[in-house]
Amino acid sequence: MPAVGATSSGLKRQPGCPPSDPLTAMSALPPGHPARPALRDKAIETWLPMAVRLASRYRGNGQPFDDLVQTATLGLIKAVDRFDPNRGVVFAGFAIPTILGELRRYFRDRAWSVRVPRRIQEMRLLISTSQDELTHELGRSPTAADIAAHLGATEEQVLEGLEGGLAYSAVSLSASTGRNGHHKLGDTLGAEDHEYQLVEARASIERAMSILDQRDRTILILYFYGNQTQAEIAGQVGISQMHVSRLLTRSLLRLRHVMDPGPATV
Repeated sequence: MPAVGATSSGLKRQPGCPPSDPLTAMSALPPGHPARPALRDKAIETWLPMAVRLASRYRGNGQPFDDLVQTATLGLIKAVDRFDPNRGVVFAGFAIPTILGELRRYFRDRAWSVRVPRRIQEMRLLISTSQDELTHELGRSPTAADIAAHLGATEEQVLEGLEGGLAYSAVSLSASTGRNGHHKLGDTLGAEDHEYQLVEARASIERAMSILDQRDRTILILYFYGNQTQAEIAGQVGISQMHVSRLLTRSLLRLRHVMDPGPATV
């Protein structure tokens, strides 16, 4: 029967590790040993609750908890693969910084709605920590000058970090806005108004039609704005339908030439 504090393989348990620590057993085997993959999986499974607890610290930051657990698990796997029990460091002390570092990289690289420079991201984190400390110390919300003095930075750098923090999360264009909540944020955004193009086109047509005589202008207006047929126009103006057709063709060619004269000739 093995002595207290030892595994059945005779290896002494590492302080701070669960009983029958697979990490210690894995380190005693040479690389490529067929038992190492199973011990590695066992180590990951054993320490997975710790990774989940670390991921839970970041709940409420606008990111899916499943993604946080996945990121923390990735950090745990890296820690398991890099850990060397012969250095005399408990696994928890080695793994926790590795997992937290992986979570911080996740927020730095993926959680921001708009990518901002890394220095601004880091400044935002420092500002967030300083605000909590200074609020407790001063008994009020700190000013930008207070935070700058606390961090040894300039007020401009602090303001830049605060403004950059606004890019951390975005609001959906479908979000309700206004007092009654009947309007959406997207309704307040401007869009290209095609009526401006129509205004320009109308102004161009009015200038171009000034070259036509009164009869030609009347025929065009009756045809395009009055929706009259050539026969109806002919009866109203007092000319033949064929003559109306010729006048329409001639007037349109003249307008087209004035509005779009084409390349100049030498």
